[in-house]
Amino acid sequence: MTFSDENVGAIDELLSEAQNVLAITHIGPDGDAIGSLTAMGTALKQLSKSGSLVCDDGAPARFNFLPRVDRIQKFPEADTKYDLVIALDCGDMSRMGQAYEGLPAPRPTIINIDHHVTNTYFGEVNVVDSDCNSTTEILYKLLPQLGVQISTELATSLLTGIVTDTLGFRTVGVSSATFNAASELMDAGADLSLITAQALLIKPLATMRLWQIGLDNMKLEDEGLLWTSISRVERRSIGHVGSSSGGLVNMLANVDEAAMSAVMLEDDTRVYVGFRCRPPFNVAELALNLGGGGHPLAAGCTLEGSLRDVEHLVVGMARETIRQQRDLLKNAG
Repeated sequence: MTFSDENVGAIDELLSEAQNVLAITHIGPDGDAIGSLTAMGTALKQLSKSGSLVCDDGAPARFNFLPRVDRIQKFPEADTKYDLVIALDCGDMSRMGQAYEGLPAPRPTIINIDHHVTNTYFGEVNVVDSDCNSTTEILYKLLPQLGVQISTELATSLLTGIVTDTLGFRTVGVSSATFNAASELMDAGADLSLITAQALLIKPLATMRLWQIGLDNMKLEDEGLLWTSISRVERRSIGHVGSSSGGLVNMLANVDEAAMSAVMLEDDTRVYVGFRCRPPFNVAELALNLGGGGHPLAAGCTLEGSLRDVEHLVVGMARETIRQQRDLLKNAG
């Protein structure tokens, strides 16, 4: 659903009453997450509100060009009593990680702003619009209604989220409205070429080495599941950290023979799993059944256990999902 006048009024009232605002984005942040978080930081500054910007995993180095990215912390201020939480780009409460879990009870009111179709509406106020390509696209529409001006700083953060979540305006769902938003943000001073280079094209050497290992380990199942897994030992050997495959899962999904792709990254006690597909297939329900979430064409989850056990579970469920969806498509035809 799109945000209503009632939602805008509720957010305006909560912000006017709040003394200390905690803005949180999801663990393993991407460009939309960091773009949304820095955009909210700029908005809070304009509204003369005290606040903290928090993400459990911090901001990836490729987003160092963003305004206010240096304000992002891994933990809330220990001596600050927050009276409002703004969750950005989080499909469910668990995605906020320890930044929220570690808050003392009673926890503050939550404003939930997100675009994932699997969002669980966990906030007291929910601004959830799965028709938007990114959470920053929602903020582009919402923030001016709260009295925030689209400055060059704000436009840069907002356009970064749009560019990254659409893979440079290449994903299903991109419309003329997406381009209109991008055009207005560029008119406000956002540098599209800089954002595209920093957020999509330039990658650290560790990411290239991760791809090398992932491609060496790649397997294609009969059903059309193209998947790979990378152990924690392999990741440590190349200095890779974090929960993102750096675009490897997108690359696998673009292979002609693939109906779906999956990349599994083993950490100390868990495995990060990313799913991608092309129409007419859908990975959102698969991720949801594994305790995660996301979009029809891009989703993921985090699973506890050994890499071998997770491989067995994920590959089995993904193969069955492909079979079921093929049967539905065949029957519908």
